[in-house]
Amino acid sequence: MKKQNFYHLKFIPTWILISLMKLSAKLSFKTQVAIGKVIGRVLYRLLNKFRRIALINIAKCFPHKSQAEVRYLAKKNFESIGIALFESANCFYLDDATLRKRYNINNIHILEEALAQKKNVILLVGHFTTMMLAGRMLLQNFKFADVYRPQNNALFDTEMTKQFIKHGSTMIKAKDSRALIKTLKSGLPIWYAPDQDLGIKHSTFAPFFGVQTATINATAKLANIENTVIIPLSFSRKKSGYELDFSHPPKDYPVADAQDNARITNHILEAQILQAPEQYLWIHRRFKSRPENEESFY
Repeated sequence: MKKQNFYHLKFIPTWILISLMKLSAKLSFKTQVAIGKVIGRVLYRLLNKFRRIALINIAKCFPHKSQAEVRYLAKKNFESIGIALFESANCFYLDDATLRKRYNINNIHILEEALAQKKNVILLVGHFTTMMLAGRMLLQNFKFADVYRPQNNALFDTEMTKQFIKHGSTMIKAKDSRALIKTLKSGLPIWYAPDQDLGIKHSTFAPFFGVQTATINATAKLANIENTVIIPLSFSRKKSGYELDFSHPPKDYPVADAQDNARITNHILEAQILQAPEQYLWIHRRFKSRPENEESFY
């Protein structure tokens, strides 16, 4: 593979972004949140496409909410996206000592016991705006492998991968199933987020907040590997910092029926989302794939 020239003029904006991230990581938590909210409000007005997707997703998942309530949650969601710009900077560049003061981990014994029993662990997480920073927090306490999708920007992808590896993560590309399975069997926990629409071919439709949703089958297939256990991990931003919460593995999972497995996976994700709905990544087209003959939501 030809080596990239990251000092080409086309990468100047990315270098500026990286420099700004390094500087913004030095701001206090309260300052980051305050500025991030303002940025999010501006983004809500500017990003028409993503605003529309968020409004549709929220309305579908919370049909009991009025239009005003849906708009309010969408606005809070964009505020969280604005804050996430700083959280990504913190993930890469915040010093260890400062980061340790900003979070608590609840029910940590659940993961510790699984590791002590030599279980193969899949950490089941959702795509929240706080996800990258939560990963860095967990790395201060455990080693794990991060299943990720490479960024389109080669420089940013290289920097992201470099920083995660620096902080102790093993990086596995989402399409590298062989490496994923090998790593899981080695005893290193896998950070796994199955809540995106990857198409019908490898998915099963199951309810997600009552909406039939293409849910990937790979979660159950991985969990079906001998001595493997699913441990849900949720994370959220609070007024003064962050909380990470481990939950007990779901009982009788996986089962033979693919739809039951998909339903259980979605139920876990729903519970995580309800803890901090404004922090979920509602701008993703979660319902892009539809059952036969059903019109697109978007």
